[in-house]
Formats: sequence, C-alpha cells, structure tokens
Amino acid sequence: MSELKNRTIAEIVSDDISTASVFKKYKLDFCCGGGKTVESACKKANINVDDVISDLMNNKPISAAPNLNFKDWSAEFLADYIVYVHHTYVKQNLSIINEFADKVANIYGQQEPKTIEIAKLFSQVSKEFTTHMAKEEGILFPAIKAKEADYNFQFDEKTLSLTEDEHEGVGTMVKKIQELSSNFTPPEWACSTFKALYFKLEEFTNDLYQHIHLENNILFPKVKKLQQNY
Repeated sequence: MSELKNRTIAEIVSDDISTASVFKKYKLDFCCGGGKTVESACKKANINVDDVISDLMNNKPISAAPNLNFKDWSAEFLADYIVYVHHTYVKQNLSIINEFADKVANIYGQQEPKTIEIAKLFSQVSKEFTTHMAKEEGILFPAIKAKEADYNFQFDEKTLSLTEDEHEGVGTMVKKIQELSSNFTPPEWACSTFKALYFKLEEFTNDLYQHIHLENNILFPKVKKLQQNY
C-alpha cells in the first residue's frame, strides 16, 4: 500500500490505463497533473488517500475494453495512434459540441448565465486545440518519428515543453467547464439539447485526459530517452 502512495499518478496509469477510472472518480488529474504522487495529490485535494489506494487495489479492468500496453509501443506507432484515434475524435466532435453549446447559451443564457461562459470557454478550447493538433501533426510528430529512425537527427526538446504548456492551458479550461457544469450534471428541467451538450462535454473531457496522458506521460518520455541515448 505504501508503495502505491509514493508512486506518481502518471506511472500508475501508464502501467494500467484502466486505473484512470479510479483517479477520475476522485477528480485527480492523471494527465497534466500526473507527476504528483498519489499521497501528495490526495493531500492537496483533501481526499482520504487510503480510499484511493483501496480502489486502486480492487480495480479490475473491464474485459470488453482491451488494456492496451502503450508503453511497449514505438514512438512512431504511438504518435500515429494518437492522431488516428484522439485527433480524429476531436475533429469530428468540436463543431457538434460548439453547436450544442451555442444553442443552449442562446436559449438559457439569462436563466443560467454559466451556459454562456461554458460556450465561450469551449469555443476557446476549440480554437487553441485545433491549432495545437495541427502543429503536432505537421511539426512535432514528424520530428519524433525522424528521431526514432535516426539518433543523429537534431530534435529540439523545447518543443515538448511548449506542447506540455499548451496541454496545461487547454486542461485548465476544460476543468473550468467541468466545474461550471457541476461535473456535467444537467438541471432536472434540462431539454434534450442541454442533456446532449453535457453528455458530449463529459465524453470530450474523458478523451482529452487520455489523449494528454498518452503524450505527456508515455510518448514524450520515450522521446527524451531517445535524446539521452544519443
């Protein structure tokens, strides 16, 4: 038990992605804030660490969802997976969520002012993350693949730090949306569009957390290791 307390959240989720559901239950960040130990993260969030450890020890992966061993993948294959799975999801859903958010804000903005703020925040998320993904696909990921293929390739590690900073910025906005929406809980009187908006926002957030986790805690450390071997 003490061993789990002293491990970072990122390490635990990297070893077993199914544990992400435990950290999500306690609203403990496993992507941008994954560098904290379980004990320190619980202390900061005023959560009983023993409850978290107990859930982690009793966690059982859902057999229907394969527990992919991302750590064993090559950097190239992982980068392609991120693009084909997570970037594709984002591109397919941004306009849908923005449409729902604008409609709900226009209809219920006076009654529920927070819906206006949610719409504005998600619009900003859309703009920033679209630019972010384009840079990854056009510059960062090709450079990572080149580095893995040839140790002599000159790779600028500053791009990783900048990318992590952008992840932090988007993550902060998404957490604010989660807070404003009472953890994506629509009011009892909510119409179908309102409910659909919160459902899609929660789905987007879950995908984003795994997306950023794969980059910050698995892909980028692989690249840094390649740099050290050079």
